Amino acid sequence: MPPPSPLPPRHGLSAAWVRTPAAGTAPEHEGTMRDWLRHRLPPRNLEATGVHALAELAVPLGDGQQPSVDVDAFLAAGRFVWQDGAPVRADDPYRPHTFMWFHRDLREEPVVPGELTLLHRDERIVVVDKPAFLSTIPRGSHVVQSVVVRAREELGLPELSPAHRLDRVTSGVLMLTAAKQWRGAYQGVFEDGTARKVYRAVAPYDPAREQPTWVRNHLQKPRGQWQGEVVPNAPVNAETLVELEARLDGDRAIYRLTPLTGRTHQLRMHLHGLGIPIEGDPLYPVATGVSVDDFSTPLQLLASELAFTDPVDGTERSFRSTKVLPL
Repeated sequence: MPPPSPLPPRHGLSAAWVRTPAAGTAPEHEGTMRDWLRHRLPPRNLEATGVHALAELAVPLGDGQQPSVDVDAFLAAGRFVWQDGAPVRADDPYRPHTFMWFHRDLREEPVVPGELTLLHRDERIVVVDKPAFLSTIPRGSHVVQSVVVRAREELGLPELSPAHRLDRVTSGVLMLTAAKQWRGAYQGVFEDGTARKVYRAVAPYDPAREQPTWVRNHLQKPRGQWQGEVVPNAPVNAETLVELEARLDGDRAIYRLTPLTGRTHQLRMHLHGLGIPIEGDPLYPVATGVSVDDFSTPLQLLASELAFTDPVDGTERSFRSTKVLPL
């Protein structure tokens, strides 16, 4: 791990850092720091070259989506700094095993509509009601427009971190930890499956679903693939109870969904598999290719209830979204 950053957070984000090797004999190790930085930070390849940021969240910005680093411009502006905060100069001799920090340039992100409503705050946790299209964590092309970055700035909590995640297009109850010391305990509530979650979704009305239906199968989402898939004859790793809750106008209905597991896209895939895909889903049954900056059609999936036994003091905690379907 690096020593503390000499740069303060910007937009709620820690500075990125890069470290020179402890030793080396390559030509780029024999010249100036400009030579080495230009070698290690080629345009649009930061993740592949050992640049680290948001280490406390373990979520580097998406490879291929982050802005280029113009090394010469950054050096001229004093935007690379040593541990003591002094700027790295282009003609500084190469230094082995040395950390440098800098802040990336971020794209101009369209503001995601909707309020990030605070449902609860205490010294250990923060619970918010997330609008659709707002990423849980800074990632890829969504950095400033993420729950973590917005809430860190709005609440003045630089160590705020999610205890679990919601898909960017899913709305509803999301819990975060207020400081590093609480992360393990509250993330464990979701990792061990003791968190009790209820979702609601708008989907086509199906008379066959008037009785509760259990969906059990094996889901996987291959890396680099937009859609997940069902793996036939594999051990069950995804379970959801689907219940019809209310009829809406026309052939629409609200379904109550109680997942016992938390696989990626689980609820969206399970309803699609039943022939009742969630209204507004840009991936199921088919990927529509809608722009990530198109906020016109929210997914009608709401994380409506969250309950658990507090791992620190043993009290029962329960939170409910203020949003009402359809969104």
